[in-house]
Amino acid sequence: MMSARKLFSSHGGSNRVLVESLLGVAVAIGLAGCSSNTLHVPKMSWGKAKPAATRPSPYAPVPVGPVSSPPLPENTAQYGDTIDRVVASVDGNPITDFDLQNPGPGGNASGTNPAGTDPASMLKQLIAQQLIDEEAQKYADRVDEAEVDRFIAQIEEQNHLTDAQLRAQLQAEGISYEAFRKKALQQVETMEMVQHEVRTKVQVPDSAIEAYYKSHPEEFTVTQEKYRLAQILIAVPDGASADKVAAAQKKATEVRNLALKGKDFAQLARQYSEDDSKDKGGELGEFNPSDLNDQIAAAVKQTKPGDITPLVRTRYGFHILKVEEHQQPGVRPLAEVRDQIREKLVDEQAKDKFEQWVEQDLAGRHDIETLN
Repeated sequence: MMSARKLFSSHGGSNRVLVESLLGVAVAIGLAGCSSNTLHVPKMSWGKAKPAATRPSPYAPVPVGPVSSPPLPENTAQYGDTIDRVVASVDGNPITDFDLQNPGPGGNASGTNPAGTDPASMLKQLIAQQLIDEEAQKYADRVDEAEVDRFIAQIEEQNHLTDAQLRAQLQAEGISYEAFRKKALQQVETMEMVQHEVRTKVQVPDSAIEAYYKSHPEEFTVTQEKYRLAQILIAVPDGASADKVAAAQKKATEVRNLALKGKDFAQLARQYSEDDSKDKGGELGEFNPSDLNDQIAAAVKQTKPGDITPLVRTRYGFHILKVEEHQQPGVRPLAEVRDQIREKLVDEQAKDKFEQWVEQDLAGRHDIETLN
């Protein structure tokens, strides 16, 4: 399989990422569009004389790890009789002292909470996470395997990983792909829940969008020309015969015609491309004009954003390129960034509305008990 890096400059930084944060980062970016993966969450009452609990944000990272509960450590003497003591429950599902002492996937070998996390705060987080998980299950019938595929592809794209690289990192972390995919399914269900319960109910007037545009000109000022590209490569081996070159050109023409007729470009890339970007739907990232191969640069220069270039022949084969975005120096017009601003303002309001929804609605749907 041909590497896009042979045609384009190295781009996107290191592929070294913490697998534990992949899903959470994808939710933070794909669901909320936040620049930060954390969100301050105020205390909230769960009602009916039950202890206050803090709801963690769905926009914060959710570590990837084994789906089942962590195993007990070999040396359990340090826990005494508190290991199985139930300290709270959500809809009858218990939370134990062991859970408090071993938060997160895989447990905590030291048997203590992470530094700076008091047991009361940890209990609130565990209660809240169970609420998220149980409520999100109601949206399982709205999520299909194709959506999970797209979600994982987004993770790979945002972390500049191929599917093979993701699987290799999971293996290195001792996490099976099946467990990762199951966690991804849970995340998509959570995203569907938040979308339905919160985001669709946020309204942003045009006046707010225009006001934001006028007060944040620096966000919409481009200082350097850039292209964001995707491609499908029909490879031609070195020394290929004239017949093989002709066959590759014919195939590339047919695939390009499918793209021109409106067939999803990312799907076509995954199906036909012989480049390592195929696992990311052909996404190549952003490039300065000087980063591009001369033949590629000439083709994209004459192509409008959203359009498909003519076939480009290089020593590697035939390229079908999609110009997804072309940023030119100057202030981008409001019409071009209106949707971007709308999403940003929706994100900001959704955080507050989510907390209100949890406090006023979600907690009342579940039976939450804490025990002394």
